[in-house]
Amino acid sequence: MLSVALKYIQTVDVLNRYIGRIVMYGIFVMMAILLWSSVSKTFFAPSLWTLEVAQFAMVAYYMLGGPYSIQMGSNVRMDLLYGEWSEHRKAQIDAMTVLFLIVYLIFLLWGGWESFQYSISYGGERSSSVWRPYLWPIKAIMLVGIFLMLLQAISELLKDILRIKGHDMGAKV
Repeated sequence: MLSVALKYIQTVDVLNRYIGRIVMYGIFVMMAILLWSSVSKTFFAPSLWTLEVAQFAMVAYYMLGGPYSIQMGSNVRMDLLYGEWSEHRKAQIDAMTVLFLIVYLIFLLWGGWESFQYSISYGGERSSSVWRPYLWPIKAIMLVGIFLMLLQAISELLKDILRIKGHDMGAKV
């Protein structure tokens, strides 16, 4: 059982680290889109697609970077008491709180799947903007991001359980 848990942790962590390191450069894509939007509005005819594509790029950046953020411990944490606790106590509290995250992500994945199915039915859901792009591609990216966050949350739960049992998983970042 321990070897299965360690293999799962290693596989998910490597996958999310790889995706996160690639996706973090998406901020430059979004900046380029917004720069083009400013230049086109100033010197040319304004582009209808730039704001919406920038929003889609931000959603992809946020959703696909979320698992990497969880893995690196970059999430916001109330440090009033947490910083003074032992690693064992931190693992106990983190194991309880990550269960809430897992439940939340399951509901989010379920609702996201329903929204994605709706989006591809009826000939494809489109945005209400003038440009009217299809919405299913960004909803698919959101589903992948939520699924990867769920996998990473399970990985973090397994790490916390192993810490509670006395295995050296390294200090929580």
